Amino acid sequence: MGELFSERVHQIAQRADDLGRAVEFYRDVLGYPLLATFDPPGLAFFDLGNVRLLLEGGAASAVLYLGVADIDSARDSLLAKGVEFIDEPHMIYYDEDGTFGEPGCEEWMTFFRDSEGNSVGLVERRRRI
Repeated sequence: MGELFSERVHQIAQRADDLGRAVEFYRDVLGYPLLATFDPPGLAFFDLGNVRLLLEGGAASAVLYLGVADIDSARDSLLAKGVEFIDEPHMIYYDEDGTFGEPGCEEWMTFFRDSEGNSVGLVERRRRI
């Protein structure tokens, strides 16, 4: 990375049409810590593992990819909380030579929509058996 920039993402913004509903979803359903809410102007901040998530009405919709240790367990837990998934967990890539981490791992994903209609993916890297 260049001298001017740190080597990590600092913040991601996500659209929230209804800030209260979005806060409840990210805090109560996904379990992320709420850092602060400023209303007005309608901003909420969460800690996504040392990356800050900003929810705001004026933000564009983005796709968040959340790393999980066990995609099936994470999906089952969210289904039990009423989250509706777009698809089933599926392998999208076999990382034979370690391009994105440990070599010999499969990358599995499944997607759902948050309370505001934004796409969110669960991602698991698992060793191929």
